[in-house]
Amino acid sequence: MPVDVLVVDDDLHVRGLLMEYLAQVGYTPHGVASLGEARRVVTERRFSAVLLDLHLPDGNGLDWIPDLREEFPDVAVIVVTGHGDIPQAVEAMRRGADHFLTKPVHLQDLETLLRKSIDIRKVHKQYAARRRLDRREEPFFGDSPAMRRIREMLAVAAESDAPVLLMGETGTGKGVFARWIHEHSARQTGPFVEINCSTLRGELLASELFGHARGAFTSAVDAKEGLVEVADGGTLFLDEIGDMDLSLQAAFLKVLEEKVFRRLGEVRLRRSDFRLICATHQDLEAMVETGRFRRDLFYRINVFPIVLPPLRERVEDIPPLVKYLLRTLGAPHPHVGPEVLRLLTAYPWPGNIRELRNVLERALLLARGEPLRPDHFPGLTAPRRLPRPASPAEPLETARVMEVLRQVGGNKKEAARRLGISRATLYRHLRRMQAS
Repeated sequence: MPVDVLVVDDDLHVRGLLMEYLAQVGYTPHGVASLGEARRVVTERRFSAVLLDLHLPDGNGLDWIPDLREEFPDVAVIVVTGHGDIPQAVEAMRRGADHFLTKPVHLQDLETLLRKSIDIRKVHKQYAARRRLDRREEPFFGDSPAMRRIREMLAVAAESDAPVLLMGETGTGKGVFARWIHEHSARQTGPFVEINCSTLRGELLASELFGHARGAFTSAVDAKEGLVEVADGGTLFLDEIGDMDLSLQAAFLKVLEEKVFRRLGEVRLRRSDFRLICATHQDLEAMVETGRFRRDLFYRINVFPIVLPPLRERVEDIPPLVKYLLRTLGAPHPHVGPEVLRLLTAYPWPGNIRELRNVLERALLLARGEPLRPDHFPGLTAPRRLPRPASPAEPLETARVMEVLRQVGGNKKEAARRLGISRATLYRHLRRMQAS
C-alpha cells in the first residue's frame, strides 16, 4: 500500500531533493510550495505524513499545524526549516508537530524519523480503535440455522471491501450487524459513520452527507464537514437508503463511483476513501420498477446483499436472546421461567429484537426486582400470530389482504410489511380489486 507524504517547501531545489529521495526509499511524495496549496491538497488525498517548512510565501507553517492536527490527527507532522531555534521548536511541538529538524537535513536520518513517526501514529490509532472494540460486547447471533448462515455471510462481508446491502424488517439488527462488519474488517481502526436517510430530506440530507461551505444556503452560517468526508478511511453506513430522494441518489451514485465530492456551495473537489454499507426494510427492486429508486444505484449497492430473518422465523433463538437481553439490561434475575418463555415464544414480535428488548425493559420495571412472571407482560397474554408472509411469486388472496388492512386500521405501509410484500405490490393488488 503506497505511503503518501506531502512536502511543503517553497524552495524548488530542496523540495525536489526531498521528493526524489523519498521516492527512492519507497514513499509516494507530493510537493507544494505554499500553505494554500497544502490546505487544498490534503482535502483531496490521504497523507501519512507532512514535511513542513515554516517560512512560506503565504504564511507561517506554525499557524497551520493546529488545524492540520485537528482535522487529520493520524498524520505525522515533521517541521523541516532553515530558520529554526529552540523557542520555535518548542512552539511547533506544543502546537502538534511530532518532530522539528533544522536544514541541512541528513536524508537517512530524516527517513528513519519519518518511518518511526508514521508507525507511532498508526499504533495510536490502532490502540484507540482497540479500546473502542474492547468496550463493545459481541452482538447476539443465535444458533438457529438461519442465523448461522447469516453469521457466515457477515464474516465474508467483513473480509471484503465491497458494498453490502442489509435487508430485513424493522428491529432485526441491521445497524448492529453493519457495525459488526466494520469492526471485523480491515477498516476497523477507521471511523464508523452512520446516518438514517429517513430522518432528513433534500438539502438537509445533502448537507449532512457532503457538508457545506459558509453561506451555501440561508442557515449555513459556518462551514461544515460532511459525513462522507468524516468516513474517510472507514465505513459509511446509510440506514433506510430507500428513503433517499431521487435527486440525491444521482449525486451519491457519482460519489460512490469516483470517491470524490463537493461540499454544497463549493467548487473544489474533495476525496474520501470509504467502504459503504446500506440497510433498508423496503423492497428496493419493487421501488426500482416503480421509478422510486434509481436502477444504477441499486446495482451499485446490491453487490453483497444479506437478508436478515424476522424473529418469528427463528423462534428457537428467543430463549437465549431473552437471557442475553436481560443481562445487558442489568436484570437481577436473568433467568426466566417456562411460563414466561412460552408467552414470549408464542408472540409474533412484529418489531423484532427491538420490540422484545423494550418489552423486557418494561417488564423489569413492573417486576421491581422480583423474578419475571407472565403478568409483567401486559399485552402479550393473548398472542396472535402474524399472517404468513407471501412469497413474491405467490398470488395474494383478497380476503387475507382485507383482514390485514382491518387489523392495522388501514395503514398500508404496516399492512405491506405484515404481508411480506412491498407497498407497490399492495397498491397494484388494491387497484386490481377496485377494477374487479
